[in-house]
Amino acid sequence: MTFKTHQTIAFAALVTVAVIYCPSDLKPATIGVSLVSNAVGALLPDIDQASNRLWDWLPGGNIWGKILKNMFGSHRSITHSILGLILIYMMVGWVFSRLFNPEYIDLIMATRALMIGYISHILADGLTEDGIPLLWPIKLRFGFPPIRSWRIKTGRWFEKWIILPIAVLYTIGLLAFNWKILMGMIG
Repeated sequence: MTFKTHQTIAFAALVTVAVIYCPSDLKPATIGVSLVSNAVGALLPDIDQASNRLWDWLPGGNIWGKILKNMFGSHRSITHSILGLILIYMMVGWVFSRLFNPEYIDLIMATRALMIGYISHILADGLTEDGIPLLWPIKLRFGFPPIRSWRIKTGRWFEKWIILPIAVLYTIGLLAFNWKILMGMIG
C-alpha cells in the first residue's frame, strides 16, 4: 500500500477505536500526540525502506533510511511480523516514558494510537500481492484473500480508485455521525 492509503486507514482505525471505546477527559496535548503517534505508527513498519515518508520528517532521514534498509536486508521482514510488533511496542513504551511528561500526556493513549497505526499498516499490507511475514523469521507469508493473484497490487488502480476513496468516505462518515461523541472526549 502507498503512504496515503496507510495514513488514511490508520486514521480511520484510530477514530473507529475512539468511537467504540470512548475515552474521556483527554487533554488536548494527549490528543495531539496521539494523532501524530498514529501517523508515525502507520509508517513505522516500512522503516526498512529508504523511500519511507517517515524519513522526510527527520533531520538526516535519508541517511538513516539507507542504514536501516541495509540492516534489515529486505522490505517486509521483521517489521511486518508479530515479533516486530512486540519489539516496537516495548520500544515505544520506553521512548514515550522518556520523551513525554505523564502529567500532560497520557502515555497509554499515545502508545495505543501508535500501535493502532502500526497494526493497521500490517493488516493493510496483508491485502497486497506480497502478503506479510507474520511469523518472521519463518519465510511463510500470509495474505487475504489466500489466493495471491486476487490480492491488491500496491499503487495500482484498485488501491487508488477503490480502497483509498472507500477509506476516505468511511472516515468522513465516521467523523460526521460521531462528532458529538468525539468532542465529548476532550477534558
